[in-house]
Amino acid sequence: MQEAWTMPFAFCTREKFPWCEFAEDAETGPTTKMLQELAKAYNMVIISSILERDTTHGDTIWNTSVVISNHGRYMGKHRKNHIPRVGDFNESTYYMEGNTGHPVFETEFGKIAVNICYGRHHPQNWMMFGLNGAEIVFNPSATVGALSEPLWGIEARNAAIANSYFTVAINRVGTEEFPNEYTSGDGQKAHRAFGPFYGSSYVAAPNGVRTPGLSRHRDGLLIAELDLNMCRQVKDFWNFPMTQRLPLYAESFQRASQLDFKPQIIREQ
Repeated sequence: MQEAWTMPFAFCTREKFPWCEFAEDAETGPTTKMLQELAKAYNMVIISSILERDTTHGDTIWNTSVVISNHGRYMGKHRKNHIPRVGDFNESTYYMEGNTGHPVFETEFGKIAVNICYGRHHPQNWMMFGLNGAEIVFNPSATVGALSEPLWGIEARNAAIANSYFTVAINRVGTEEFPNEYTSGDGQKAHRAFGPFYGSSYVAAPNGVRTPGLSRHRDGLLIAELDLNMCRQVKDFWNFPMTQRLPLYAESFQRASQLDFKPQIIREQ
């Protein structure tokens, strides 16, 4: 499913009511319960991206993807790691960065992970799912043409190549209308419409090939057969894991994360 598939992508409005009412428990909420029945009936793994309400921790809200096994069991969840603060994507008004790390779910059909929407702009996010053994990484998204369409066909495809796994880029379609006008902070007049979301969902393989994209304007279903042997074959051919030098970058990231970090710049004396 696309990001927050049970609701309008209403975070542009900055209004809490009624949009927070869509939030539900990841494990016991009505959406998960409904999809558990379908997953079991049709022998399919389902990834459901919802607005989560965590009643155990003060009713906090998260942007969360739930993974349901083909046996109809709740396997776990992943919360969105990177929250946008760009354009009309005012999501930090509702929820903050996730705290579930980079989990990989070992299903009957392969090891899968979920990189939610804005996380696709962060190469390290893709990388960590690969280091944890993912063979397919899904990217449920809700993104609009004026903002990100030039990047859309590149990012998930590049991630598939760089990390030797399959990627699935998923986006909603259409323009959504809201009851009250809101402003975009760009000097333009207040408006009610958000969009258009441009669809164009596709699958990319670790060798760089990809499927055609779905429609920009209509809902669609993309069916693709993936040979997971290709993940290892590409690793053997390109040697990306062997040559990635994790200790070098771990040390560099550690230095860069310190408040007294100084960039390694050499200037003429």
